[in-house]
Amino acid sequence: MSIPEQAISNLQDGKTHSQLRILADQAFSRTAGAPLVAGNQVRLLRDATENYPAWLEGIRSAERHIYFENYIIHSDEIGQQFAAALAAKAREGVRVRVIYDWFGSFLTASRHFWKSLRQAGAEVRCFNPPRVDSPFGWVSRDHRKVLSIDSRVAFVTGLCIGRSWAGDASRGIDPWRDTGIQIEGPAVIDVEQSFATMWTGMGTPVPAEEISRPEEYGPEAGDVSLRIVATVPNMAGVYRLDQLIAAIARHSMWLTDAYFLGTAAYVEALKAAAADGVDVRLLVPRANDIPLMRAVSRAGFRGLLEAGVRIFEWNGPMMHAKTAVADGRWARVGSTNLNIVSWMGNWEMDVVAEDERFAEEMERMFLQDLAHATEIVLREKRSVRPAAPQPAKKPNFITPSGSAGRAATGVLRIGNAVGAAITNRRTLGPAEARIMFGVACGLLLMTAIVAIWPRVLAIPLAVLGGWVGISLLVRAYRLRRKRDQ
Repeated sequence: MSIPEQAISNLQDGKTHSQLRILADQAFSRTAGAPLVAGNQVRLLRDATENYPAWLEGIRSAERHIYFENYIIHSDEIGQQFAAALAAKAREGVRVRVIYDWFGSFLTASRHFWKSLRQAGAEVRCFNPPRVDSPFGWVSRDHRKVLSIDSRVAFVTGLCIGRSWAGDASRGIDPWRDTGIQIEGPAVIDVEQSFATMWTGMGTPVPAEEISRPEEYGPEAGDVSLRIVATVPNMAGVYRLDQLIAAIARHSMWLTDAYFLGTAAYVEALKAAAADGVDVRLLVPRANDIPLMRAVSRAGFRGLLEAGVRIFEWNGPMMHAKTAVADGRWARVGSTNLNIVSWMGNWEMDVVAEDERFAEEMERMFLQDLAHATEIVLREKRSVRPAAPQPAKKPNFITPSGSAGRAATGVLRIGNAVGAAITNRRTLGPAEARIMFGVACGLLLMTAIVAIWPRVLAIPLAVLGGWVGISLLVRAYRLRRKRDQ
């Protein structure tokens, strides 16, 4: 090939590469439902030892407003520390807005805790408390963990507020393993606009002038491009994005998840990637704060292992992080677990970074975590077993309460297995035999109880039917009144 021909070929290759980048950006934007925002600076934060001090520093530096949204807030010494910092800023005249989830924070914080915040001048709203006209409305939760200050800096994480995440050195209890990200730059505005949408859904909206506009942001804070994926029920932005990354990953895909119960479609995507030579690794907790979750999650390991996916269990206290990194380019940090409740049922928030340096940092952190994990392998008779002996000491726990999603994911996994057995819509693995046996015994026991004492079933069904009927009447009345008006 002559020199001119080579030059033309190089130009064509460059044009093709540019076109592919445009198409890739379009695919990611449409899949996630979030545009790529350039010009940001990010900082990876590990565990409460790095996250909590950074959050408190941000709160104390606030001059105009603080937006704080979290699924579980305890009124223990950690929660009191944050409440004191928020109350102090509210007394100074800073606009402090707090959203907590009713179910997530049920029995974790007293009325006095919220009352004292309000008395200090903070605005506090409870997401999705029980309502007569919505018997099953509690199923969808605000699972986000977000803090934003002055349209200047934001934190998106998997950490809730409580001593479980902080640990207790005096008792030899390590912090829960979790991950967060600090953002400075125009992407902060997307975080605050998502908060404003949640706030508006519960009452008086945030004044439009309170949140900066992108054109008002000023000079770029850095050179990292981000997507702020604010998931709402049934939109499945992160789910579609996770599927897309599993489909296009060429070299590696490393996942960390607290409550892994992947859908059949996502599991098949991971298996297909591994079969195609992609280094797929999954890190999950060994000792889960929901004991049932480990058994239910493990029931799906066999097929993944047979396909070449490598699975590791964290040896320390609870692994609560929700992260992903693929091909040393894409990385995700946030609140979304790899299960149908997080993907489809909850309000979640994740940051998806498209930056090689940040992805490299995420990969280093993942490898550091694997040094404290045990690989799960298939042994004789194709059973799922740890590759090495487990530590003799069982990890200590400070167990929080108030997570509907964690319990619901287990129920969904069991329901999926039972439904498959009844309808014969997919092949079941030997690992699911324990689920089948447990459900069968439960059904037989329930049948015997109902046959002997019919009222045991009749009374709850009557109460539930009456509640649903009343809720429908209330909604019908409201709709008709709205039509008349």
